[in-house]
Amino acid sequence: MDAEQNAILAEINSRGVRGCSGHSTLAALIFEDFLVTDKEANARADRVLALHPGPALGGDPEPPLAPLTAQAAAEGAIGGSQIDAIIRTLARIPSSVPDEDVRAGEKILVELARRAGPRQIARAGRRLLDELDPDGKEPRNEDPKDIRPELRFVKHRDGSLGLKARLDLETYARLKSDLDPMAKPHKAIDGIRDSRTQDERYGDAFTDYVRLKTTSRNLPGQAGEATHILVTMSYEDLINDLGEAHLDLVGSISATDARILACDARVRPGVLGTAGEPLDIGRSKRTVSLAQKYALTLRDGGCAFPGCDMPVPRCTAHHIVFWRHHGETKIDNLVLLCTRHHRLIHRSEWKVQIAQDGRPEFTPPAYLDSTGTPRRNTMHLRA
Repeated sequence: MDAEQNAILAEINSRGVRGCSGHSTLAALIFEDFLVTDKEANARADRVLALHPGPALGGDPEPPLAPLTAQAAAEGAIGGSQIDAIIRTLARIPSSVPDEDVRAGEKILVELARRAGPRQIARAGRRLLDELDPDGKEPRNEDPKDIRPELRFVKHRDGSLGLKARLDLETYARLKSDLDPMAKPHKAIDGIRDSRTQDERYGDAFTDYVRLKTTSRNLPGQAGEATHILVTMSYEDLINDLGEAHLDLVGSISATDARILACDARVRPGVLGTAGEPLDIGRSKRTVSLAQKYALTLRDGGCAFPGCDMPVPRCTAHHIVFWRHHGETKIDNLVLLCTRHHRLIHRSEWKVQIAQDGRPEFTPPAYLDSTGTPRRNTMHLRA
């Protein structure tokens, strides 16, 4: 039964279901929906990801870490802690070891697991590591080379955007020292730890780093203003939920992405002529005041989406009744959301409203919860 459930979870993960249900990781989904401990959720997620192919990101699915272990688990021959002992060993084998040697070592551990417990498997795993990598990690005695910094903006075949960089030692150290504090796991609340992987934490940290840096008054400006980006779209498309917008330096984006960018930004209305020339540029206006941001901080304490522990500095204000639908910029029409859940609210059937007691609550789509029971975030509640 465990093996069948793991296969279902792997399918859920590969199809992106956890994303549309508001979970950043598979462990977070298991923790929230299975009502288990944080430790059990992380262990279960590790098994699923090690035994089954990972999601295909613009190419072939990522092969599993332990395919032979997965076969034995599907037979019902091994489970839980035995699997954990095997995948811990396999994860420590250097990438330089040929795959056939890794599979041969895995086969030994699987056969042992059919008649032994996790302690014996771990002991055999240490012996296997000594055989496959007797010298351990190779020492690095060479001096670091001088590197000419390079940075490329990349657009992948699947439409996603990215960066490729080579940095000199000083720039690398400065950037990492800035990101390290922002990428630390969030403080555990009621025994619940941060479920994001290290890569996801640094990704979130870099996203917020760019946003915070570009809104700083101390950075060089453009045309007398702080650094900004320009999004252009027709008024009809914005109001009617149709069409697309043009993001300066990037290209075409959806109307949904344009509305997300407009939620907590300076909005500069403009009127374009039939040839696309600017006829009138209105006065820029910040949609959420500093006083309102303080009030939202006191009320929401961070991202208000159920189960999210993202703190206030990593969140922006979202209009519950969208601005294009004449939603007002007032506290009972605003809610703090992190980047991930801000996009989810705009792009899915999740609904948010302010309850009678003045706190936000979220209603999941019918395909996730047919009862339509509202959910709240209890991660930020103060004693």
